[in-house]
Amino acid sequence: MLALAGLGGCGYHVAGKASRLPQNVHTLAVPTFQNRSQTYRIEAKLTAAVVRELNTRTQYRIVSDPADADAVMRGSVLSTQVEPLTYDSRTGRASSGVITIRMSVTLTAKDGEVLFRNPNYLFRDEYQSSQQVSSFFEEQDPAFDRLSNDFARTLVSNVLEAF
Repeated sequence: MLALAGLGGCGYHVAGKASRLPQNVHTLAVPTFQNRSQTYRIEAKLTAAVVRELNTRTQYRIVSDPADADAVMRGSVLSTQVEPLTYDSRTGRASSGVITIRMSVTLTAKDGEVLFRNPNYLFRDEYQSSQQVSSFFEEQDPAFDRLSNDFARTLVSNVLEAF
C-alpha cells in the first residue's frame, strides 16, 4: 500500500494535461498577430488557428481585450516565403513549392512577467501545383491553412508543456 502511495507523486503525467503556466492564469488574450511580411491576411489565419487550438486543448477562457486577461499572447509574422521546389521537365513550370513562415511569440502575465517566449519559430509546408490549366487549383492557400494549424498545435504544446 505504501509503495502505491509513493507512485502517485512520482512526477509523471499524461502528455497534454500539464501546464507550466501559473495557477492564477485563467484567461488569455490573443490579439491579432502583427504582420511584417508581404503575405496578405496571414496573421489572421495564424491567430485564428491559435485561438481555436487554445479553445480545443485548454480550459483557459480566451478573451479579446488584453485588459480583461490574466496573460496576453502576442505574435508577429516576421517573414513568409513561397518558393518553387520542383519543376516540370516538359513545361519548365514549377510543379511543387514550399512555404516558409518565421514567427515570434511572447506570452506575458498581467504583471509584466514573461511566461513564454520564442523569437524564432520556423515552419514549412510543401504543396503541389496543378499542371493542367483546365483543372487548375491553387494549392498555396490550403498549404497556408495546414501550416497555420501545425504552428498552433506546436505553440500551444510549447506553452503548456515547456518543450
